Amino acid sequence: MFKKVIATIMAVLMATALLTGCGNSKDADLSSKGTVTIGYVNWVDVIALTNVATIILEDTMGYTVESTMADLAPIYTSIASGSTDVYLGTWLPLTHAAHMDKYGDDLEVLGNIYEEGVQGLTVPSYVDIDSIEDLKGNEALFNNKIIGVDPGGGIMQATEKAIEEYGLDLELINGSDPTMTAALNKAISANEPIIVTGWKPHWKFIKHDLKILADPKLCYGEEEKAYVIARLGLSEEMPEVAELLANMYFTIDQLQEIIYMMDVSEKDNKDVCREWIFQNVDVVNSWLPEGYAVN
Repeated sequence: MFKKVIATIMAVLMATALLTGCGNSKDADLSSKGTVTIGYVNWVDVIALTNVATIILEDTMGYTVESTMADLAPIYTSIASGSTDVYLGTWLPLTHAAHMDKYGDDLEVLGNIYEEGVQGLTVPSYVDIDSIEDLKGNEALFNNKIIGVDPGGGIMQATEKAIEEYGLDLELINGSDPTMTAALNKAISANEPIIVTGWKPHWKFIKHDLKILADPKLCYGEEEKAYVIARLGLSEEMPEVAELLANMYFTIDQLQEIIYMMDVSEKDNKDVCREWIFQNVDVVNSWLPEGYAVN
């Protein structure tokens, strides 16, 4: 009985240690070295990337992180003005090109954080339409609506272009990632047709059987890469932070795994991301500046 009690106590202590932080191989005081401000959009991939970066910066490198959720356009404005340090998730060459054209001279690109990003009009696989061209004349099947996300997102601009280029009688409904996925879940539960603005990586492609409609006019471009952008001067003022963010890189499968874990877990998103870090220590340590390690 005594051994069982001791074993239970040890298990609790180990679980608590897992959830309270990542180790720092430098025997340094982890009192804050400074504050890093991160802007993020309420999109699952950006939330995952922001959480992973936050945990590493705070638990392993000793920085304080302040993250603020906003629409995409204000985030670019804030980084270009120097009010926000970092945004993780700039899609290029097409999706965020307008923002980069406007603000690119006033910010810096730190590194490529993942590849194989794709986007487009997305429907459940049971919908008997495979191309955007085939939507013409079938708009009423979808109540003449496309369920979209934040109006400042590049995917929304691409969708407005697609509606015009393909001559579709469809209204693009502004919303958010959560409202879009809620509408998608509801429609699929009722086995009803629906069109949403969709992109990978996203958990909805793991949870549901979906297809992105063919886009012969390339309104949504082709495969995109995601980058980390920062305010001018960050690399000089916080070189360790810039080095970490420049080194962070996920395969699409790794990022999809985190996103799916966040969706199905009852735990807080940050705790899910912390668990992923401990399950992928070698990967994370390869990103860290010299002298730091998760242990």
